[in-house]
Amino acid sequence: MPSEPDGFPIWFSGVLPGGAVDIEVARALVLPTLYPYAKTMPVLADPGYQGAGHGIIVPFKNPTRGNVLSIDNRCHNRLQRFLRCRVERGFALLTERWTALKHTTLSPSRISDLVRAAHVLTLFEYRRIN
Repeated sequence: MPSEPDGFPIWFSGVLPGGAVDIEVARALVLPTLYPYAKTMPVLADPGYQGAGHGIIVPFKNPTRGNVLSIDNRCHNRLQRFLRCRVERGFALLTERWTALKHTTLSPSRISDLVRAAHVLTLFEYRRIN
């Protein structure tokens, strides 16, 4: 879900099957459009986007065998978490405000319609559209 710097959601893709891996979906739907902008404006992503490409910044993984990350890498991860929490706000805006999105058993095609409707209503509620 791309979002504005304050975390407000901009766009949602249609709902995909539950077995779809985030990075594969991003490579198909988002990354080709995003790469030209990622050169000048870094994109923060969660650990699921490891290997997404140049300009996509993911947190450092914890080392194995009891080793710990360096203080610089831990600081990087903490700063990234702090900035990414705004994106999580976008999910919370929809799921906490619209209870129909919390527990739904609709088919994927119907969930897409429900998410789009919730997004438009949220845009209207926050006066982003008239």
